[in-house]
Amino acid sequence: MNDVARPPRPSVPRSLLDRFGAVGSLVCAIHCALLPLAIAILPSLGIAAWLGDDFERGFVLFATMLGLFSVIWGYRRHGAVRALSLLLPGLAALWTGVLYDPLHHALVPHAIAMTVGGTLVGLAHLANLRLNHGHVHDASCVH
Repeated sequence: MNDVARPPRPSVPRSLLDRFGAVGSLVCAIHCALLPLAIAILPSLGIAAWLGDDFERGFVLFATMLGLFSVIWGYRRHGAVRALSLLLPGLAALWTGVLYDPLHHALVPHAIAMTVGGTLVGLAHLANLRLNHGHVHDASCVH
């Protein structure tokens, strides 16, 4: 028989949360990177509500809740801080971009803060997914 321990597959909800969070965060980063171009053409499209402060704050709040839940849940399983070390600065950048008023009046710094934040949150979800997938229960296990 083969005595090599196989890593258990992450649970479906945990895996789906990280995949959903990663895709959502990276889509958010792309949205924020393209924001200056979108503002130039929005009046002709009639969808300016998508760039409103309330929508953006709601999206960042959702990303915060999903990210914290998913990464902390993963941390309790794998014990590595890699995903958390990407998530926290990403969330700080997102909240700085949303809450700091002068950034709203200067579009380029706002777009940069949101793009960097969304990218870091997306990378945190991907790191968490990889850490959960590669976790092996053995003597080095932290739980």
